[in-house]
Amino acid sequence: MTTKISFQDVVKTFPLKDTAFVALDHVSLDIADREFVTVVGPSGCGKSTLMSMAAGLVAPTEGQVLVDGAPVTGPGPDRGVIFQQYALFPWLTVRHNVEFGLKLAALPAAERKRRTDHAIDLVGLGDFADALPKTLSGGMKQRCAIARAYAVNPQVLLMDEPFGALDALSRVQLQDQLLGTWRQEQRTVLFITHDVDEAVYLASRVVVMAARPGRVHQVLKVDLPYPRTEEIRLSAEFRQIRNEVWHSVYHQPQAASAA
Repeated sequence: MTTKISFQDVVKTFPLKDTAFVALDHVSLDIADREFVTVVGPSGCGKSTLMSMAAGLVAPTEGQVLVDGAPVTGPGPDRGVIFQQYALFPWLTVRHNVEFGLKLAALPAAERKRRTDHAIDLVGLGDFADALPKTLSGGMKQRCAIARAYAVNPQVLLMDEPFGALDALSRVQLQDQLLGTWRQEQRTVLFITHDVDEAVYLASRVVVMAARPGRVHQVLKVDLPYPRTEEIRLSAEFRQIRNEVWHSVYHQPQAASAA
């Protein structure tokens, strides 16, 4: 399978008073085209830093990050980024929020409308296309943010705990909706989360990080079929994989997780 994202011996350090904080320590990881990979780990393990480097928002201190074999040197339209905070323009409707990036790309009006309508339909917000963000629930706001990322037609979706601020029911609903959209659109997804159940439910592989310095501790394959359903979530097979990931995250050697 073709590699879409490649982290090659990546090191990231941040300066402190008299020393340097090592956020990531020689991380190597390949993500295949159209694969859904989740990253989970203890606080301070460098999950968000890893995603930010793939997005081109943070440069590695050593090593390199490749997308389609080319070094990442900055943000680009080939990578859609979705954060925990919705970052919607409050004065724009759902439609105009989703269309915003397409206007920046100077696409013709007809093509903007086609892409915008398609993205809004993908996330199930067709009845709210003309609503302002203040009238939407948290889950609907996040769906709008996802639609905005999809509208620019990225090949890669980079998601940093996008459902972290939602209530439990909205979170489960958004997980199912995201998987439905992913199976339809077949993007490559790198999804950062602190929730073990979410990590297992969404992914074909779960990357468990170790903290301080951040590094890959274990990669576990999720050998469960898509589409994922409530039956799968409640199955013994799911519980077994979930327990393996939980143990890998929370029972690492003390030296790996100490502050």
